[in-house]
Amino acid sequence: MGKLTNSMWRLLGSQSSRNQSKSVALIKDADTHTSWAADLADDEFAAQAQQLDIGSKPADRARFLALVREAADRSLDMRPFDVQLQGALRLLEGDVVEMATGEGKTLAGAIAAIGHVLQGHRVHVISVNDYLATRDAEWMAPLFAAFGLVARAVSENSDHEERKAAYAADITYGSVNEIGFDVLRDQLALSPDDLVSPKPDVAIIDEADSVLVDEALIPLVLAGSTETEVPDQAIHDVVARMKNKHYEVDTEGRNVTLTEEGASFVEEELGGINLYDEDHVGTTLVHINIAMHAHYLLERDVHYIVRDGGVHLINASRGRVAQLQRWPDGVQAAVEIKEGLSQTDSGEVIDTITVQALIGRYPSVCGMTGTALAAGEQFRQFYDLLVSQIPPNTSNIRVDEPDRVYDTKANKVEAIVGYVKEVHETGQPILIGTHDVAESEELAYFLDKAGVSTVVLNAKNDAEEAKIIAEAGARNAVTVSTQMAGRGTDIRLGGSADDAAAREEVVELGGLCVIGTGRHDTQRLDNQLRGRAGRQGDPGRSVFFSSLEDPVVTRNLAFKRDPVSQSEDGSMGAKGIDLIEQAQRVAEGVMLELHANTWRYNKLVNQQRDIVVARRMEILTTDTALDELSAREPDRYAQLTGAKTAERSAQESSSEGSSPQESSPQESSPQESSAEGSSAEGSNPDRSATAEGTTAEAAPMPPVEPVDREVLVQAAREIMLYHLDRAWADHLAFVSDVRASIHLRSLGKESPLDEFHKLILDEFAGLPTEAVDKACVTFTSATITNDGVDLGTADLHRSTTTWTYMVHDNLFASGGAKTLQGIIGIFR
Repeated sequence: MGKLTNSMWRLLGSQSSRNQSKSVALIKDADTHTSWAADLADDEFAAQAQQLDIGSKPADRARFLALVREAADRSLDMRPFDVQLQGALRLLEGDVVEMATGEGKTLAGAIAAIGHVLQGHRVHVISVNDYLATRDAEWMAPLFAAFGLVARAVSENSDHEERKAAYAADITYGSVNEIGFDVLRDQLALSPDDLVSPKPDVAIIDEADSVLVDEALIPLVLAGSTETEVPDQAIHDVVARMKNKHYEVDTEGRNVTLTEEGASFVEEELGGINLYDEDHVGTTLVHINIAMHAHYLLERDVHYIVRDGGVHLINASRGRVAQLQRWPDGVQAAVEIKEGLSQTDSGEVIDTITVQALIGRYPSVCGMTGTALAAGEQFRQFYDLLVSQIPPNTSNIRVDEPDRVYDTKANKVEAIVGYVKEVHETGQPILIGTHDVAESEELAYFLDKAGVSTVVLNAKNDAEEAKIIAEAGARNAVTVSTQMAGRGTDIRLGGSADDAAAREEVVELGGLCVIGTGRHDTQRLDNQLRGRAGRQGDPGRSVFFSSLEDPVVTRNLAFKRDPVSQSEDGSMGAKGIDLIEQAQRVAEGVMLELHANTWRYNKLVNQQRDIVVARRMEILTTDTALDELSAREPDRYAQLTGAKTAERSAQESSSEGSSPQESSPQESSPQESSAEGSSAEGSNPDRSATAEGTTAEAAPMPPVEPVDREVLVQAAREIMLYHLDRAWADHLAFVSDVRASIHLRSLGKESPLDEFHKLILDEFAGLPTEAVDKACVTFTSATITNDGVDLGTADLHRSTTTWTYMVHDNLFASGGAKTLQGIIGIFR
């Protein structure tokens, strides 16, 4: 079953590869315009490009290719190969292009960006990290300048004005996280001038498989500070003393639960309480579960590192520190207690967006990566993107050796150390790819004991990444790296000095030797590591060492009886290779299931978010808020503007003959007040009661000085936005609660997905009306002067600090994925 499923995915991926005969023909036509482009002065390129209609005229597109090839040669000293132009053309057609490592994706993407801008578009080049985004924007700047275009990068360190300037440029480079978080932060804007992220247009995605597949399982979350209960140190002390018999971890390592014996242990240690009575089931038990998650599921130097007195999350798909990101729901505080650190603020979710929804905002999307075909089905199914495979400029001569599989981790490590020592004695440079920080440091320790000096690259020293990778191809270099492995940067044979003699010496030694310390959950990540060697026709070799104790095996295969090695060194031979490949196929099935479930469950929430965002933008950029509030609360509006309503004018006219005492509203009888309230309520039949059961009219309106129109527009806007944002945050909390327990619906033979949709649709239906009703109450009760609205007088407060975090767990992992794992186990 695993082989069949895997074959189907690869077939689908291969079928999505486009016919490129037209692109090849255009490049040949471009050659006929080479002399024309060469005769142009530098300052003529921009004007000539503006005259081209590259969107509809093939002849103009050919001239554009000749023009950009000449411009790149002059400005960057890089003359694009035909395959780079071919890649740029497919990007202009909206494909994901597969180009091998070292084939020049950065330049191809820059050429495509110029082509899109010349067709009247604004382009975002989306990368996997700030380093690559900033590097590429600066690197390609001279080429953009040749066409009169400006490119800027947005990074974690960019302030508000720098972000606005970056997004105002013709071409904006940024990491998927930064661009996504800027979209979320715009949902906090209280004035149009506060907006940073413009309307999306064209997205060119670098390392598309990483951004669109690996990152798609991790929602981007914006949180705000809130007062929450401080975690109980006593609970953590009890959890830390637990034995293995007190808890169980599920097969995927995603959840941990108390056993009966564990519950008894905790109850006794906490003074003989009952964890499941109403005093503790919603508090103490929750805190225990969070503490167990921190202690038994989250590993230091695997899921996070401790640096500068704080806990820093590690992005598993990149091997880097996830800057400014943290865990939700008390987990961050629990890990800080576990590590004996001071606790940071807790918070609530203000807004969230998935990568799929973020990319879905762009009318036009294309991308590039070295491993596109392997992710072809995900691109097609979730993004409606097809793949174009671009041939290498020079044939790949890298030697990929068969895997070496061992029975235990200890035997595997011993074999790796022996292999590295043997290769290192020849002087051939070695790059070793590990899975996490702990493994990288452990292997470096054993190599050092064996007399092999290494340089370690992981999340603890990721700032040194470029420098370390630059020397990874030098003679005698041994680099131990996590998944980051310098992706997006070239490893030059001979080192960074660009010394021809040093390069030739390493070429003679066989180029770079890449060693993997275990298979990843998808072959695509293995191929990314292999691709560090053999760039642009360079020699090189690669080999993977695995064991039956590796996570990819233990999580995805179940043995009735553990396989036994027949060799003294623990090697498993061909049978071991078969088992590793089988485990990886199951893991890829689980990954596809997770991605599909993430998409299914988030699709409706994304649609609801679109509705809220559209409403928010209407309020933010127009006078809608004041128009609606003045219609609902005419008396308050009249009071604030110094005008008179028709009703009040009529009342004053009818009471002109009355004595002052009789007409004084302060001294009117209760019956008269009640009648006035009924009359006012009758003129606003849509008004609903507040949570306390009172209406807006119940509160007397104190006299005020007339407020300027512009101030009143902004005051109404802030009131309406506060309640809309509050309602959306509450809805997201509701969605989170439903999502956490919806899988239990399957026990009652209900469809969890159908029930999830029904519940959140019903809850969302009342959100718009509730937000407006509460805004009406605030409009009548809050202090509004020419200085603006004071929401504090209405006890309404926005978060003063915000941060972002990633969500590791996919709550929809059960079901199909576990079934697939179970079936494989049965048939084994």
